[in-house]
Amino acid sequence: MDDEVSAKRGAQNAGNRLLAEHPSEDPFAAAFKATRMPMIITDPRQHDNPIIFSNKAFSDLTGYAADELIGRNCRFLQGPETDRASVQKIAEAISEFRSIAIDIVNHRKDGSIFWNALFISPVFNDSGEAIYFFASQLDFTDDKIKLMKTASARRKAEAEVAARASELSQALDAKITLVHEVDHRVKNNLLTIASIVKLQARKTKDETVRHTLLSVLNRVEALSTVQRKLFTSHDVARFDVADFARDLVVDLVGSLRRNDIQITMELAPVLVPAAKASPLALIVNELIGDAVRRGLRDGGGQIHLTVNQPNGHFLIEVRDTADPVAVNPEDDDFGRLMLETCCRQVEAEIHREIRGRETIVRVTLMVDH
Repeated sequence: MDDEVSAKRGAQNAGNRLLAEHPSEDPFAAAFKATRMPMIITDPRQHDNPIIFSNKAFSDLTGYAADELIGRNCRFLQGPETDRASVQKIAEAISEFRSIAIDIVNHRKDGSIFWNALFISPVFNDSGEAIYFFASQLDFTDDKIKLMKTASARRKAEAEVAARASELSQALDAKITLVHEVDHRVKNNLLTIASIVKLQARKTKDETVRHTLLSVLNRVEALSTVQRKLFTSHDVARFDVADFARDLVVDLVGSLRRNDIQITMELAPVLVPAAKASPLALIVNELIGDAVRRGLRDGGGQIHLTVNQPNGHFLIEVRDTADPVAVNPEDDDFGRLMLETCCRQVEAEIHREIRGRETIVRVTLMVDH
């Protein structure tokens, strides 16, 4: 009994320290408490990784008051209908200090069950030590039971998920700093958003909605790659576009799993200010994606990527040779809009040339030193 009291007091103290770091006027603290998305924070440095903080939405979801939660491990939400394989996956992710997104059946205080779309991410300090786990829950029981039987139910579920995803994004984007975790914050936010989009794409029965979500996911993952490149680089003030472009074209084309696409590259290091990393990454992503949509995905062909710095200018060129196919006009219009918008943002010029089966798109801009 004394051990339980001591453990609970330790968890309460950890929660109090966390609150002290985030006063009431802190946007993150306010968003965490007010959002309708159930959320908790645990402390892996204490025995059994206890809950040290939870919001009202989590109490509303589970039926447990805040003082019943502090100091307890989250396994008390498990019950007879909880899948043991899912529990094992969660335990492995926590022991390895990595993020996980998983669907699991949990039990409320009154014994009733709910389907929980669970997202868990570790938070690291500057020394690389895991100091917290941040977990959010999404009750999608109604959607699971109804299985999206009607279009009305589908639209309602999509709207609810979109609204809650927006709340989570705002909460994560509003000065999220449990500790001095600037480098990892942006990357973790993008990974969480990507997990939500992947989950919704997997659950939806509407092919149009699924296509749209995967399109969003493609661009989110491009931005996530940018953050990984920035924050694993020794020079975080500058971004090597050539290095990023190499990885992107290999990943995008490799995901098509076609042996009839030939990739060639002519790359030279081009370092640009980190502030331009995101729009330039999206420019490369749109150029490669456009080539894929116009024929490489369907009939194969050749794609040549050039990134270099001739005559004081920065050049990105994608040259593809393929048998053209009909392109979804909405995808094509949106891709061009994305490309033009990003080019305006970095004051770049676009030049497109078509020579039979060959399409050449060049983007040029001045390089800031």
